[in-house]
Amino acid sequence: MKCLFINNEGSGFASHIDVAPGTTVQQLFNKHLPDRSAEDFLIRVNRQPSSADQVLVEGDRISITATKIAGAVGPAR
Repeated sequence: MKCLFINNEGSGFASHIDVAPGTTVQQLFNKHLPDRSAEDFLIRVNRQPSSADQVLVEGDRISITATKIAGAVGPAR
């Protein structure tokens, strides 16, 4: 089945990807960001916050956005 995957970590355009039926949000995250921690990201399905065990369905829109930016500095004083 096809889903739209939006990786907001600077990898370019959103992509339509093939997802096996029964795939959960956690499984998709582990496949596409294998060395990362889900706690460092806001993960949404169809613009709504999702749980790790949510099963994806045809046409879902998955966005993954980093909440911790390495090297970021605080406001200028």
